[in-house]
Amino acid sequence: MRVRCIELVAAAGLLALTANAGRAQTAEMTFFVTSAGSGKGADLGGLAGADAICQRLAQAAGAGARTWRAYLSTQAADGAAAVNARDRIGAGPWRNAKGTVIASSVAELHGAAASLTKQTALTEKGEVVNGRGDTPNQHDILTGSQADGTAFGPGEDRTCGNYTRSGSEGAVMLGHHDRSGLDDTPPSKSWNMSHLSRGGCSQDALRSTGGAGLLYCFAAN
Repeated sequence: MRVRCIELVAAAGLLALTANAGRAQTAEMTFFVTSAGSGKGADLGGLAGADAICQRLAQAAGAGARTWRAYLSTQAADGAAAVNARDRIGAGPWRNAKGTVIASSVAELHGAAASLTKQTALTEKGEVVNGRGDTPNQHDILTGSQADGTAFGPGEDRTCGNYTRSGSEGAVMLGHHDRSGLDDTPPSKSWNMSHLSRGGCSQDALRSTGGAGLLYCFAAN
């Protein structure tokens, strides 16, 4: 009986050490894909609402001490200047929930050396996000950005009204977190500029092209 008790205590200690190690690693996380979106398609409540989603999920994962920003660009509208996603996310380096470095700098993140794939673009919980070939496919991530992380010019809507629309009008630029599409062209393999949403900005419209209204979140500090 005493041997059994010792074994149970040892097992409990090992579990506690593993849990503590997991929490410590998550606390060092500086990048994740959201495990959920707003639930209202591309209506995130603007940039502030999108940032709040990142902050809330990071807080729940034990990484709330950092300042989190959604990787989103906005277009110039109503007298307000455009905002570039690349200018919102700090200087790097960025690590996922498992400690893997996604990129060391803004330049690397937007270049060929970025280590952003289905296996590394994990949620704040350290989980893999469904990609092409999975059911349901959720590889479309909202970015509203060009490949270099800058905003689109004014005119054609590429941001669903700067993330305030959830109906049948407008469109938003999406990236493929798994770097996989229908062919081998650069857009299909782009993590931040693959294609526009089709059918509008609603949750159903995003779902129909292989998404769930998910975001990339980066720690800016």
